[in-house]
Amino acid sequence: MTVFFAVFMLILGGVALSVQSSINGRLGNSVGVIASAWLTFVIGFAISFLLLFFFEPNHEVTLFSAPKWQLIGALFGVMYMLIVVFAVPKIGIAAATVCTISGQLIMSLIIDHFGWLNNNIIPLDSNRYVAILLLIGAITMIYLSNKRIAKAA
Repeated sequence: MTVFFAVFMLILGGVALSVQSSINGRLGNSVGVIASAWLTFVIGFAISFLLLFFFEPNHEVTLFSAPKWQLIGALFGVMYMLIVVFAVPKIGIAAATVCTISGQLIMSLIIDHFGWLNNNIIPLDSNRYVAILLLIGAITMIYLSNKRIAKAA
């Protein structure tokens, strides 16, 4: 897989997350946050199961023999889904996405800096600190824009 293809697929994944967040936010507003998240996970389970059954090659480690701490990642997916379904109708898709991406990037920088979860250490430097400030600035600008639009309405 080329780097270009990986970047393209990640951008496509980001597009899918924004669309999913918007749809699930509206559905959650109609049927409830937990029901909307439940639907996402049921359909996700069915598709993942079929992909696993038909396409996943054999690996030395299985879900039953993997280190147990690695299995908690699924809990974070549930937490993310519930938060997004709750937040999108209240603050909008752009603000929810900017906040989500900012949280992801800031936590990623911290994980890199300390090498947590068996990752390589990539120390914080001045460029990374500026990136954090720009993320905070993006959240602030989206918030102020939403506030101005709400005030005008």
